[in-house]
Amino acid sequence: MRRSGILMAISSLPSAHGIGCFSKNAYAFVDSLKEAGQTYWQILPLGPTGYGDSPYQPFSAFAGNPYFVDLDQLAQEGLLQPEEYRRLDFGTDPQQVDYNKIYQNRLPVLKKAYHAFLELNQDKSEEYRTFCEKQKDWLEDYSLYMAVKYQFGQKSWADWEDDIRLRKPEAIRKYQELCEKEIGFYRFVQYEFMKQWIELKSYANKKGIQIVGDIPIYVAFDSSDSWAMPELFQYNEDRQPTRIAGCPPDAFAADGQLWGNPLYDWEYHENTGYAWWIKRLERCYELYDVVRVDHFRGFDEYYAIPFGAQTAAGGCWQPGPGMKLFTALAEHFGKVPIIAEDLGYLTDTVIKLVKDTGYPGMKVIEFAFDSRESGDYMPYRYDHNCVVYTGTHDNQTLAAWYDELSAQDRAFLDDYLDLKGMQKEGIVWSLIRCALETVADTVIVPMQDYLCLGAECRMNQPSTQGRNWKWRMKEDAFTQELAAKIRHLTKIYGRIE
Repeated sequence: MRRSGILMAISSLPSAHGIGCFSKNAYAFVDSLKEAGQTYWQILPLGPTGYGDSPYQPFSAFAGNPYFVDLDQLAQEGLLQPEEYRRLDFGTDPQQVDYNKIYQNRLPVLKKAYHAFLELNQDKSEEYRTFCEKQKDWLEDYSLYMAVKYQFGQKSWADWEDDIRLRKPEAIRKYQELCEKEIGFYRFVQYEFMKQWIELKSYANKKGIQIVGDIPIYVAFDSSDSWAMPELFQYNEDRQPTRIAGCPPDAFAADGQLWGNPLYDWEYHENTGYAWWIKRLERCYELYDVVRVDHFRGFDEYYAIPFGAQTAAGGCWQPGPGMKLFTALAEHFGKVPIIAEDLGYLTDTVIKLVKDTGYPGMKVIEFAFDSRESGDYMPYRYDHNCVVYTGTHDNQTLAAWYDELSAQDRAFLDDYLDLKGMQKEGIVWSLIRCALETVADTVIVPMQDYLCLGAECRMNQPSTQGRNWKWRMKEDAFTQELAAKIRHLTKIYGRIE
């Protein structure tokens, strides 16, 4: 079936409190998706962000971002008074997230809500106890990790004292007692996150909107996963990585990309029947309807960089788990909806792995007309079993991308889509039409492209820091007129009945 959707990060939603969250604006966005005839709302990873604010480097592969908990809903539950948060400085620019001010002012408000939660004895409620019991496999490690981080001035676990860094039993008991209240706070935040998210997701599902979640292939080094389960990773006896993740140099990054994530010990995972991956996907299908797996190539071959390297140039490719992992997942889950992010340089073995799994891969319209891109992304070559994007969270917006094309590439694109003489808005919509009219079963368009926004609204530029993950949509930007225009095109190209 032909379907389409919109890529829009939770953080990019408008709200009164500095960052998009599970507020009334999120519900309004779902309503607009419905009006626009869309089937999918694709979001970025929901995990708690750390240094650099990247959702692809969360403190946990299982936990949710405290920033997304809606303060107004906490007030409705009697856990906050509006005057406790409505006058706080969460940032002055409604189109940019000020992560420093969010960090400084949001967590103290959530702690006030936690104290009220305790005073009302809601931590004794059956609903709360059921949540903690159901999620304890990851929740206890995450809550302890975040509490100990607080004790050590937010340092990564690599810089903690050796007894707790190495998780010696007596140290675990010591910090469980020392940080009891802080541990309880992090449990509470995850409870509220889950409750609010599931309510929003249920609302979307009832409207016929499915959530496409995005999971990073790797976990962050500064994470509860990395600290609590060292056996999963390529560590030495002192629990220091021997090699780390990244990407080799290419036309877009001369030194490659040095991600810094710990690499998996795939032999260990295979010996356990990929138990951790099964748990991870179980969690994903609690949160999402469809899962997009980032950097799918890493399951075929992964790029390993010596720990301590200053750039990614000296790495090498190593074999990944291949079909063994996906066979184990299929045996456990049966057929589940997964999108394979198979962008970049693809070897024959990667192409075969994607084909053997049966998962749809990704095609990006921008890549089709950029001669620096090594893959073949021409729209006339797409097949049904793929997901087409005009661009992803890592790409420039269409409006700015067109301006940045080389003269030769722009001339070819103008000729291909007959763009000569068009104004910028017409060019953007022609590119969107190019995606929608393909034979691909699914098309996803970033919200910035539907709004015809420029470079200042780009979500992320890989290998850079300081300006990423900040864009927010203006209040009321998703107008009824825009929804009607999107619906019209969706109907024309057979993506709505």
